[in-house]
Amino acid sequence: MTIQARIGEVTERIARRSHDSRSIYLERIRAAADKGPQRSRLACGNLAHGFAACAPGDKAALSGDVVPNLGIITAYNDMLSAHQPYERYPDLIRQAAHEVGAVAQVAGGVPAMCDGVTQGQDGMELSLFSRDIIAMSAAVGLSHQMFDAAVFMGICDKIVPGLLIAALSFGHLPAIFIPAGPMTTGISNDEKAKTRQLYAEGKIGRAELLESESKSYHGPGTCTFYGTANSNQMLMEIMGLHMPGASFVNPGTPLREALTREAAKRALAITALGNEFTPVGEVIDEKAVVNGVIGLHATGGSTNHTMHLVAMAYAAGIKLTWDDISELSDVVPLLARVYPNGKADVNHFQAAGGLGFLIRELLSEGYLHQDVKTVNGTDLSGYTVEAGLDSSGNVVRTPVPEISGDENVVAPFAKAFSPNGGLKVLSGNLGKAVIKISAVAKERHVIEAPARVFHSQEDFLAAFSNKEFTGDLAAVVRFMGPKACGMPELHKLTPALGILQDRGHEVALITDGRMSGASGKIPAAIHLTPEAADGGPVALIRDGDMIRVDAVTGELTVLVEDAELAARTPATQDMSAHHVGVGRDLFAAFRANVGSADTGAHVFDA
Repeated sequence: MTIQARIGEVTERIARRSHDSRSIYLERIRAAADKGPQRSRLACGNLAHGFAACAPGDKAALSGDVVPNLGIITAYNDMLSAHQPYERYPDLIRQAAHEVGAVAQVAGGVPAMCDGVTQGQDGMELSLFSRDIIAMSAAVGLSHQMFDAAVFMGICDKIVPGLLIAALSFGHLPAIFIPAGPMTTGISNDEKAKTRQLYAEGKIGRAELLESESKSYHGPGTCTFYGTANSNQMLMEIMGLHMPGASFVNPGTPLREALTREAAKRALAITALGNEFTPVGEVIDEKAVVNGVIGLHATGGSTNHTMHLVAMAYAAGIKLTWDDISELSDVVPLLARVYPNGKADVNHFQAAGGLGFLIRELLSEGYLHQDVKTVNGTDLSGYTVEAGLDSSGNVVRTPVPEISGDENVVAPFAKAFSPNGGLKVLSGNLGKAVIKISAVAKERHVIEAPARVFHSQEDFLAAFSNKEFTGDLAAVVRFMGPKACGMPELHKLTPALGILQDRGHEVALITDGRMSGASGKIPAAIHLTPEAADGGPVALIRDGDMIRVDAVTGELTVLVEDAELAARTPATQDMSAHHVGVGRDLFAAFRANVGSADTGAHVFDA
C-alpha cells in the first residue's frame, strides 16, 4: 500500500530538514558498532570489577567476547503501581539469558516518580525534568561498556521518553522495551470524574473521595485511562521497540511473564555477535517517528508527547516540529475511544482488538510506514497480531480479527470516530500552544471570553471557592513554564473548570504549563511558548482582555491592538518559593538551561 500523500510529504520534509544531524548521528553510532564488543577493550582490572559479583559460570562467559551480556535498565520501585511488577523481572531475564547461553546484569536503576502522587503538589515541579534525569541515569548505567544489548523497563509519563533518549545515546546497541501492563479494571473513569466534581462542589467529603480513588487505582499496573503512561506503551509498540502484542497485557499473568522472557531472548538474538544485528539507532528513523505521531493521533493520545516525541527524535538526530505533528493530525483519523476520549479503559481497548487491530487498519489504508525496522525482525506488518500462549507456555501470535470486538472502542478505518486526531497547534499574538479536542464537544472548539489572570493553581482555586466566576472565562495561568518552575501539570484545575462549563459558561484555559494525557472536556491551550518567564507575550495579558481560542482555524489571540500590547509592561513574578523544597533547589541548572516546549523542553545541547 502506497503511503498517504500528506504523510509521505511530511516524512520527506522531516528527512530533508534532518539530513545533516541524522547523518552525523548515524556516523557516530556506526563507528561505535564497528569497534566490536565494548568489553573486549576493557582492561583486566575494569573487567574484573564488572563481573566480580557474578556466579562463576557467568564470570567465565564474560571474560571473553563470544557470549552476549544483556544490560537491564530498570525503573522499579514499589510505591509506583505501574512499576511494582518489575521487582521480579531481573530474575526472569537472567534465567531467560542463561537458557540461551548468555548473561544478563542489572546495569542500573533510574528514578520513577508518579505524577498521580505528585499531581497538584510541589513535587510535580520536578516531573518534566525527571525525564532528562532518567536519560542521564540510564546512560550512567550503560557507560560501563559491559553490554551487547539492553532491555529497558519503564512505563509512565517521563520514564519511557527518558529511557528512549538514553537508548538512542547508545544507539549502536540493540534495545527492547519491556512493559509491565495495565492494572485490571476498577470503577469506571466516568464515575471517578463525577466523584471528583462532587468533592470540588463541596457535596461530598474527603472520605468518599478517597474511597472512589482507591477503587479506581486499586492494584499493580498502569492506571487504566489513556494518559501519557499508556500512550508511551502504544508508542513503543508502533515504533517497533516492543515485541508484538506486548503493550497491554495485565501484570502477574503467565502471558506477561512469557513476553518478558521472550523479549530478553530476542534482545540477545539481535546483538552484533549474531546474524540479526539491529541497533536501536537504526530502528528509530524518520519513518518510525512519523509512525509514532500517527499512532498518537489515531488513539487520541497524550499532549505531553508534543514535547516528548520532539525530544526523543532529537536524540536520534531527527528534527520533528509541532507543525509536523499538527499537519499529520489534520489527516489521521481517530480510531480509538478510550477515556478521557470515551468511556472505555485500556483493558476494554485491548479486548476489542487493541493495537494490533489499529495498526492493521492504518497500514491497510497507507497511513503508516510499513517498511521500517523493528526489534521483532519484521516490518510493521508483523505487529498486526495478538499474543497468546501455547500448551507449553510459549508465546504464539495470531492475526488480529477482521472485525473489531467493540466498534465503540476501536473502530475500523471506514467508521472512524473523527476525520482527524484532534490535536492541533494554535498560534497568534500570544505565541504557540497545543490543544487537544478529541474529548471536547464540537460546540466548544471556538471560545471567546474575558481573561482572568493567575500566577498559580492555588490562586485560581481560591477565586473559584470565593465564587468570583459568574460568567464566561478565559483562565490564564502563567509562570507555569519550564523556566519558571519546571512546567507542572495543572489537573488540579480540571474539576473547577468542569463545574463552570457545566453551568453553561464559555470556559477555556490558557497556560504555559501542562495538562497531559488526561486532558478532557475543557478547551485548554497548553504548553504556551514563549513562556511568561522567558518574555512571552502571555505576560502582557490583563484581566478583562478578550481571548480567542479557535481550534478550528488554529488561532490563539488576545484581542488587543498591537500598539497597546506593545506599550504594556510585562508582568513579573517572584518564583523563589518554587525553587526550594522537595529537592527543587537541586534543579536550578535545569530551569536555567531548559529549552522551549516546542523544541522538547530538554536540557541537552546539540
